Amino acid sequence: MLNRDALMADLINDEGLKLKPYRCTAGKLTIGCGRNLDDRGISRDEALYMLGNDISIALKDLDAVIPEWRLLDEKRARALANMCFQLGRVRFCQFTKMLDAIRKHDFAEAGREARDSLWYRQVPARAERVVKMLEGEDGV
Repeated sequence: MLNRDALMADLINDEGLKLKPYRCTAGKLTIGCGRNLDDRGISRDEALYMLGNDISIALKDLDAVIPEWRLLDEKRARALANMCFQLGRVRFCQFTKMLDAIRKHDFAEAGREARDSLWYRQVPARAERVVKMLEGEDGV
């Protein structure tokens, strides 16, 4: 009978455990313990597992940056989580005027500030949808 834990230890020893993508000796984009991303990729379940972890990180970042987000209605909370997820904590923190407006519950001003950003110009369709959620528009 195969000892799966022993095999796993062997493979970690042989392949290494890399937490960032790298090129293997065959030139393939690889991650983890020899996962060939060029040829095999990842499964939907693996992608959703990573997404869940990344959402948890974004929510912790929101707690650190603007804990008041948890008091907002679901749509506005989701808008902020979406932004923080995409931008990451450091870039999200740079939206100081938007965050100040949110703390004052001035969501129209928060929307104006969000629209006046490189983020908005880079991903206009997504950003407009997220800003409309932040502003509290119905149907979004």
